[in-house]
Amino acid sequence: MNTNYMSANWHQVKGKVREKFGKLTDDDLLEIGGKVEVLVGKLQERYNFSLEEAEAAITGLKIDAEGMKLETNL
Repeated sequence: MNTNYMSANWHQVKGKVREKFGKLTDDDLLEIGGKVEVLVGKLQERYNFSLEEAEAAITGLKIDAEGMKLETNL
């Protein structure tokens, strides 16, 4: 995943992240603000993921800039 794209386009991406990771609250998304390391920490917290599992979930996200399509293996 292109982390620069996620940071720069967080307002478009966050809705799709919320769809995939429904346990994330609006406050979580506000705190994440496009920062991948914070997203990893929130996934660990909300889903009880190990660091490796959370990073794999983020790495598995594919963001299509035009269609805003997110896919993950989870």
